[in-house]
Amino acid sequence: MKKSKLILATSVAIAIALFFLLDIEQYLSVSFFQSLYDQNPIETALIFFVIYVAVTGLSLPGAALMTLVAGVIFGLLHGTILVSFASTIGATLAFLLSRTLLHDWVQSRFSNYLKTINQGIHQEGTFYLFTLRLIPAIPFFVINLVMGLTPIRTGRFFIVSQVGMLPGTIVYVGAGASLTQVEELSIKGVLQPEIIIAFLLLGIFPWLAKAVISRWKEYKVLKPYPRPTHFDTNLLVIGAGSAGLVSAYIAAAVKAKVMLIERYKMGGDCLNTGCVPSKALLRSAKMAHYFQRAEAYGIVQPEVHVDFAKVMERVHQVIQKVEPHDSIERYTALGVECVTGTATIKTPYSVDIDGKTITTKNIIIASGGRPVVPPIPGLDAIDYYTSDTIWRIRERPERMLVIGGGPIGCELTQAFARLGVNVTQVDIAPRLMPREDEEVSALIQQKFIEEGIEVLVAHKPVEFYLNDGQKQVILEADGEQKTLSFDLVLVAVGRQANTANLGLDALGIALTERGTLAVNDYLQTKFPNIYACGDVAGPYQFTHTASHQAWYAAVNALFRRFKKFKVNYNVIPWATFTDPEVARVGLNEQEAQERNIAYEVSRYNIDDLDRAIADEEAHGFVKVLTVPGKDTILGVTIVGYHASELITEYISAMKHGLGLNKILGTIHIYPTLSEANKYAAGVWKKAHAPAKLLNWLARYHQWERQGKHE
Repeated sequence: MKKSKLILATSVAIAIALFFLLDIEQYLSVSFFQSLYDQNPIETALIFFVIYVAVTGLSLPGAALMTLVAGVIFGLLHGTILVSFASTIGATLAFLLSRTLLHDWVQSRFSNYLKTINQGIHQEGTFYLFTLRLIPAIPFFVINLVMGLTPIRTGRFFIVSQVGMLPGTIVYVGAGASLTQVEELSIKGVLQPEIIIAFLLLGIFPWLAKAVISRWKEYKVLKPYPRPTHFDTNLLVIGAGSAGLVSAYIAAAVKAKVMLIERYKMGGDCLNTGCVPSKALLRSAKMAHYFQRAEAYGIVQPEVHVDFAKVMERVHQVIQKVEPHDSIERYTALGVECVTGTATIKTPYSVDIDGKTITTKNIIIASGGRPVVPPIPGLDAIDYYTSDTIWRIRERPERMLVIGGGPIGCELTQAFARLGVNVTQVDIAPRLMPREDEEVSALIQQKFIEEGIEVLVAHKPVEFYLNDGQKQVILEADGEQKTLSFDLVLVAVGRQANTANLGLDALGIALTERGTLAVNDYLQTKFPNIYACGDVAGPYQFTHTASHQAWYAAVNALFRRFKKFKVNYNVIPWATFTDPEVARVGLNEQEAQERNIAYEVSRYNIDDLDRAIADEEAHGFVKVLTVPGKDTILGVTIVGYHASELITEYISAMKHGLGLNKILGTIHIYPTLSEANKYAAGVWKKAHAPAKLLNWLARYHQWERQGKHE
């Protein structure tokens, strides 16, 4: 990298030295070129051509201005020819310079662009370079340099650049050529039809080119499929989980005809097997834990009995109470046509529902996800449970094995342990909740151990088997194996997208490496009228993110001819509902370090908070990452009692660009847990107190105490 930077610096230094030594500046004026062009047109064109190649080849600023100047001097035809070949040759020189000499420097300087361009080349091939040339979403000089790091061949780069930049070159040169018609610098002289049209084209060309490319892509991908003369619906939604329900709700609200297909139960995983039952279970477990604490304090009589069967029955009662919110009756009343059945996409315009074909203008795939079951030998022979099926049990198991140390595994581990089950938690990762900072993982693991949970991290389940009717598993750690007996095993190692049996393979709709549907920034799949949102689309598998995506999918599907919106993931919060809770928004230290982002940490320990002390919940912390020297929030992690509620203030602050000074200046009710947010902001303020000013104030107050000035 140092060698590349040295070569670049030397090249630029030589170019600058030549600029001044040869007094090249005199040759860059329009008047010089015009007078020279009158005397010797060929020499003028050659000089201009060489300078243009040098500017673009060295990635110097000024190419756009020189393109306008070419129109002024050489006119539309000759100017276009000159600029077209000079710009392409210069771009190719920059391309080769990047590939041969500046690889490391370009890699470090433009890594964010490199990821985007590599992805575009992978998905669309050479056509992606053509669209970049036609629609300059990325600066041309960056395209030249970054393309040098891709596998594209030099000849193909030259040809595609030549063709792709030609329309824009014509528009720019034409705008310059129109300026030659200005006879006097006045409103009358400037406001000529030719000049107005030329600069109007200059302004609308990127938008026009983008629209043409978009239409061409849509035409190309939809051409093999006959378009119906009439559509049964404006929008057909597959899946009635969070993403599907919100999509259908929005469509009905704007008076579109929408059909919602669900093959199982309305409400999806969140209502039936996920968020709702798990939080109901966690609440019962917390109440049982409170009784245990009260017993330790001597407040209640000992040996409070937990009726496990009634706890599980209460979980289903809670589901039944919430069901009307997501019911067929409610959504039918809202204007959604709800259908129970299995949907298979036949064409971009038609969906088969149990043998009946429905034509639709747009499709949203919101089929959700399901638990991952790893291919561990012998697991199929054991009556294992997942987060989808664990709600069937009514008898409390004596010994429970939980495979998985992520959010789902941790929540259910603690819940069942507090309900009197002897739980062993196993995970192949070196620590629980590996997406969080190490201190968060350590705090949760220590809490689990204190509550009697056996935590075995860095342990790999090798094989399950039955031994004289007893369920056992072989675990491997550090090259050694040990056997563990259990009565019930819960597999909670993550979730995967539901993409099977939807007809995606026949249509060539691609999946990502994670198994989710490949969608663009507008949540479109390969087909412009087929969208995906929620767990099936990723990258976040949260109910609130699914709802967030659903707005973009529904609005883009129904109104994309007028306006499309890129889905915004800038402020995505989440929480793990262990006790203490872990809530986060934005970056944590682990991610900031991985992405080489500079940050400062302001930390407030909740054990010092009055309300937390009064509630016997004096544990955890608020940790805020900020831009060095500024109060701009990069991310927040809160570990503690009701952390999922406390994080909301920071979510709002990040969403609306408010810094820690604003939070510090906000009145918080006393005594509340939310004061922790203010005190964390106070930690930042104290660390950034103006030391010199405070020293002068100390001197001032000392002078005041002397009384000599009275």
